[in-house]
Amino acid sequence: MKTIRIRAMTAAAVAAILLPVMSLAQQRGPVTNLPLPRFVSLKAGEGNARRGPDLSHRIDWVYKRRDLPLRVTAEFEHWRRVEDMDGQGGWMHYALLSGVRTALINTDMTALRAQPDADARELALLERGVIGSLQSCESGWCQIDIDDLQGWLPRAALWGVESGEVFD
Repeated sequence: MKTIRIRAMTAAAVAAILLPVMSLAQQRGPVTNLPLPRFVSLKAGEGNARRGPDLSHRIDWVYKRRDLPLRVTAEFEHWRRVEDMDGQGGWMHYALLSGVRTALINTDMTALRAQPDADARELALLERGVIGSLQSCESGWCQIDIDDLQGWLPRAALWGVESGEVFD
């Protein structure tokens, strides 16, 4: 009896450790089958974030910045629950969102570099809040387009890309 109880407790402990990790790695949206969470951007120049997934719900936030990166955390029919870099947000209609990846500079006076190297030539100094279009990310650096300027930024200086995310 003691052996069975110990095995059951061991199995429960292993499940408590592994299940959250497995669910993070495999969680998919029930509508799109895309990973959750994931980043999108605001397609429109203005978008309402509501308390719930329906037009009858109260508007909590009005985003007024085209290309603003947002993190999708849930899906329900034509609605996506999103959050901004401050953790604020709500439910937005999917038509207001784009799959185009953008990122927001989260540190002031960040050097945009010609190559993914801290010693590379500095192309510009970017203020906190500047938004650019992500091109690729690799080994701690992301290539970004800001207006007519293209360069590399440390991933830590950006909001809109996960820490271990690699894409091109």
